[in-house]
Amino acid sequence: MHRKLLLLILTLLPLQVLGQSRGFVVSPVNAEAAVQEQKLLQGIEFLSSEVCEGRASGTKGHFMAAEWIRFSLKRAGVVPFDGCWADGFNLEGGGTGHNVLGMYPGTGERYIIIMAHYDNLGILSGRMYPGADSNASGVVAMATLAEMFHRMEHYGRRYRTNVIFVGLDGKMRNFSGAKALYRRILNGRLKDPVTGKVIGKGDIDLVINIDQIGSSEAPLHPRRSDYLILLGDASYARRDALSNVNLNRRINMDLGFDYYGSADFTRLFLTQVCDQRVFLDGGMPAVMFTSGITMRNNKPVDTADGIDLPVLRKRIILIFHWLSKWL
Repeated sequence: MHRKLLLLILTLLPLQVLGQSRGFVVSPVNAEAAVQEQKLLQGIEFLSSEVCEGRASGTKGHFMAAEWIRFSLKRAGVVPFDGCWADGFNLEGGGTGHNVLGMYPGTGERYIIIMAHYDNLGILSGRMYPGADSNASGVVAMATLAEMFHRMEHYGRRYRTNVIFVGLDGKMRNFSGAKALYRRILNGRLKDPVTGKVIGKGDIDLVINIDQIGSSEAPLHPRRSDYLILLGDASYARRDALSNVNLNRRINMDLGFDYYGSADFTRLFLTQVCDQRVFLDGGMPAVMFTSGITMRNNKPVDTADGIDLPVLRKRIILIFHWLSKWL
């Protein structure tokens, strides 16, 4: 009877207490359970559904997508800035855009930004552009990373670096959302929601953009669907760390550090046509994770059935382990 009672008590103890008493080692591996294919699919299906209407800025469907991001970040323990999840700004070409942002608190005074644009083309000439890969996949990956940090805290592990999560609006409006976020930093209007400290450019170690990360239809090499591209200057992209994690964790993805071997296209995608360009132009270190452009992107056929869920799961896990090496 006493033995059964002891076993019951042990099963009810928090894992961090068990870790202290029985040698449980907290590892980033413990966060991997948060990355479930069915959950990834549900998020991408919602964001690319008729409910979200293709997520054109300012539409009802666009606001539904913003609410999904807010709910996902809040559930993952992310704290809003100034008590507000939305940061409004003027869209280029007219109208009002809204970035959705919050911070996962660390224990130190350094910051990184993880961002993914959630706007898309909407409905054009009566046809909806779902944007499952572009960029519901990136938004869901970002939200899942937040959940992984939350899971690590549950196990008793906190990181020194504060992580700012941003759902960007206005990519389709000449990067309006990225520009608004950069201006907020530059003007001293981004304040740590825990300490009240102004977060300046010099406090941010890295900006990470996730854009189109769900497909396996444009592999780096034939017959290798499990691949990932990291674009960014070698001085801060930490390519060796990504390669080492890929090998040591036996994730074994095919990694690329340029855009399919082309210097011109690498420069194009890193410095001209994606949101991280705004921060690079402002002298901030920024990188981009992607699975490349496919024949589905920016077309009505960019639907959830084009997402490679097992590969997307591996990509998110790899990025999380890469982050965990230096946060």
